[in-house]
Amino acid sequence: MSFLQLLWFVLIGVLFAGFFFLDGFDYGVGMAVETLAHNESERDQLVRTIGPVWDANEVWLITAGGAMFASFPYWYASLFSGYYLILMIILAGLIIRGVSFEFRKNSPMPQKRIWDWALAIGSAIVPFFLGIMFVSMIHGMPIDANGNFQAGFFDYFNWLSVVGGIALLLLTYLHGINYIALKTTGPVQERARNYAEFLYWILYAGEVVFALLLIFMTDFMAVHPVGTIIMLILIVGFSVLAQVETFAGHELVAFISSGLTLVSLVVLIFIGLFPRVLISSISPKYSILIQNASSTEYTLTVMTIATCCLLPFVLAYTIWAYWIFRKRIAMPAIPEVK
Repeated sequence: MSFLQLLWFVLIGVLFAGFFFLDGFDYGVGMAVETLAHNESERDQLVRTIGPVWDANEVWLITAGGAMFASFPYWYASLFSGYYLILMIILAGLIIRGVSFEFRKNSPMPQKRIWDWALAIGSAIVPFFLGIMFVSMIHGMPIDANGNFQAGFFDYFNWLSVVGGIALLLLTYLHGINYIALKTTGPVQERARNYAEFLYWILYAGEVVFALLLIFMTDFMAVHPVGTIIMLILIVGFSVLAQVETFAGHELVAFISSGLTLVSLVVLIFIGLFPRVLISSISPKYSILIQNASSTEYTLTVMTIATCCLLPFVLAYTIWAYWIFRKRIAMPAIPEVK
């Protein structure tokens, strides 16, 4: 395995980590539109918190997929062909969610409620099925010697993957709740804190179940025991920190901590995969390795140079955008009738 192959494996992990940190709260806010808000003014208030940034955040997912295609075409081909039905569901969720922002803004009240629900459902579909995909991938899939999937329903939907999907759904929801507490004022902010304080206890139970299933249903403890234990501890630790800071009223620290919980989950997955990119449940020798799945050294070199040139501008724009829209969003005032 060359340095560039390892570098791009890490960079793809960084892109997915950035996606879950930044777009994770988008999905949480989208779900909160129907679970946290009590009226249309509050729903508008929630949508306004992510209005300027939601589409830019999804670029991280597109970039991660593009980077995988360019740097690890064999990984991309096997993953996207083996998971095409799940990826189609994820794409449908992204489309439903994306169009709902525009349609709810321009629809009268009866139809507007339809698009509120579309936003909430689309926002729930994406993290749940992403969790199914990533966690079933680390469980191992029936990949043959040619890199083709021979998978059935229960290869995709097993105890580990379903728990992983629900856990990712809850993590993104809590991340969104913490973002709402950070970005809003009034009843919505107080309600978000109360929801978070309650839901973290459910999350702890889910994390324990997920950790036990991970230990007994994957080879992570056999391949990378130290890294696996450290990341599991960090996932729980950041969750506890987020809840403590929520109680203390430190919204920014709580939001960063819930985001780092998602980042730790991505790191756990990539540590467990290494030095593989896809794990075969048929035979370990059929697992797809980093060194066998990558592009040529020349391609990786060109991509590295292009990334070094473009990345500073992307980071600068992202920081600038969040700085410009840093203020809290208040619920629109209703004028008094004289």
